[in-house]
Amino acid sequence: MPIYLDHHSTTPVDARVLEQMVPYFREQFGNSASINHAFGWRAKEAVDRARAQVADLLHVEPQAIVFTSGATEANNLALKGVLRASPAGSHVVTTAIEHKAVLDPLKRLKRQGYGVSVVPVDGLGQVDPEQIAAAIKPETVLVSVMWANNEVGTIQPLHEINRLCKLRGMLLHTDAAQAVGKLPIDLTSTNIDLLSLSGHKLYAPQGIGALVVRQGEPRIRLEPLFDGGGHEGRLRSGTLPVALIVGLGAACEIARDEMASEADRLQRLARQLREGLSQRLTGLTFNGPGDEPVVGLPRRLPGNVHVSFADVDGVALLANLKEIAVSSGSACTSADPEPSHVLRAMGVPETLSLASLRFGLGRETTTEQIDFTINYVAETVQRLRGMS
Repeated sequence: MPIYLDHHSTTPVDARVLEQMVPYFREQFGNSASINHAFGWRAKEAVDRARAQVADLLHVEPQAIVFTSGATEANNLALKGVLRASPAGSHVVTTAIEHKAVLDPLKRLKRQGYGVSVVPVDGLGQVDPEQIAAAIKPETVLVSVMWANNEVGTIQPLHEINRLCKLRGMLLHTDAAQAVGKLPIDLTSTNIDLLSLSGHKLYAPQGIGALVVRQGEPRIRLEPLFDGGGHEGRLRSGTLPVALIVGLGAACEIARDEMASEADRLQRLARQLREGLSQRLTGLTFNGPGDEPVVGLPRRLPGNVHVSFADVDGVALLANLKEIAVSSGSACTSADPEPSHVLRAMGVPETLSLASLRFGLGRETTTEQIDFTINYVAETVQRLRGMS
């Protein structure tokens, strides 16, 4: 198999996570809603424990965690849930570089009569809170800004945006699929209203995620996406996938304990990759912010390297990189031949956008793999340039 360097797309289930999940596929297979026998009780205990583990990572109450199938469902529940529970014609503000799991639901809501304003970003992929403020209208009920971008790794100024929202009396939602488990998140201090996360971005299985819904007053009103047995506080009906939930909880606990040291390690590997490519190749553009924190706050996801190659056909480049697993952008848009909407919003020329690679380094990435990748990519690019 190729060297896997696409951890922003998905991550392998950590062996420690899998070990905790296995009993709930067969021995402890009960339905957590079955209250009349031990199988159901044990399943509920496992769900409650996992809910507490997720909450502990994010510093919220366990009852704030609503389990979903992933961040896409959580984003849809947050956006559609808030707007459909609000007066007709309500308005939402978002940014131009959000994941399609935010932009596409908002397109549908716009067709249904709700207002949507999309705020631009700068050349590093960061939004200016003042432009968020300028886009707010009297009918605005929600602002949705991702915590960290899934392509170029830019971390947004959520603390400033949240303060702005609180002053203006509106809700803030963040798609934190790329941030949870990689960056310290304390929802006690930030008091963000709604946060989406996905298990398979932090070494839990695919098919599980959560929407974090702030507790307390004023209560957040959400219209559920579908009806059924009233599970998850009547916000997400359906039998809970106990084994997957156990996996998410275990992954969150591991991330809590290892996040700081792993972030340092990934930053060193990312620096090694950038410096190695720069020494071997000319005509490179590294997209997004640098690694250096500003006022103690990180600007970029650890382990993210996004680079554009001049004078190379992007399709040919990806087709010739058989020994490493990388992508040209989000896995959710990889079938779309159009240039990345993220890079377009950042002002990257189309020719460079189409000849870009996203490297997502992860828990099993080694210095030896980075050395191989540097040589392999450099040789491939030089060969393709020589042929063109």
